[in-house]
Amino acid sequence: MILLACAVDKELAFWQPRAGVETLVMGVGPVEAASAIAAALATRRYALVVNAGLGGAFDGAAQIGDGIVIAEDAMEISLEDGTPLKLPRGERTVEEARSEPSLVAGLRAKGFPVLRGITVARVTSTEETARRLAGSCGAHVESMEGFAALRAAQRAGVASIEVRGISNRCGARESSGWDFAAGIAGLARVSNALFELCDGINDF
Repeated sequence: MILLACAVDKELAFWQPRAGVETLVMGVGPVEAASAIAAALATRRYALVVNAGLGGAFDGAAQIGDGIVIAEDAMEISLEDGTPLKLPRGERTVEEARSEPSLVAGLRAKGFPVLRGITVARVTSTEETARRLAGSCGAHVESMEGFAALRAAQRAGVASIEVRGISNRCGARESSGWDFAAGIAGLARVSNALFELCDGINDF
């Protein structure tokens, strides 16, 4: 059984029910995503968690309407100036989670861009923040749930992958080019390709 998880119901507008797949509307933001995935995995064993949704692209990374796969997704857990937190006894923060490599490779082979995500609790709305996240964090695509969903599945020992449809440009809101329909079209393409790929793999 595969769990297909989105932040809001409208992100599932493209979805046609299919055997072996359950859907979950997690809610918006990293806390809602992580807690919803954890709760679902506590009640049923899934072979794969798919976090599918819309995302914003940083300049040069992708175009509005693209369907893309996120190989790794990060979240800033540091001091405001970017300095790592100093924790006792050598403990470290977890700031990155990865999608299932075999599925990432399969989607790459189908021609979908493989990019790096950043998960935020505040949507980027200035050029300054966009430059910082794209520069210091190496981010290509921004979402509010990716890292949290992947990390929750990872903690439960369940394979996971993140796919996105690009709905806007990250930066000043007046130049974001927001296009929900184009984002959903891109999400549909990459999601359908993913499930075709899963049909050919016994583990999923």
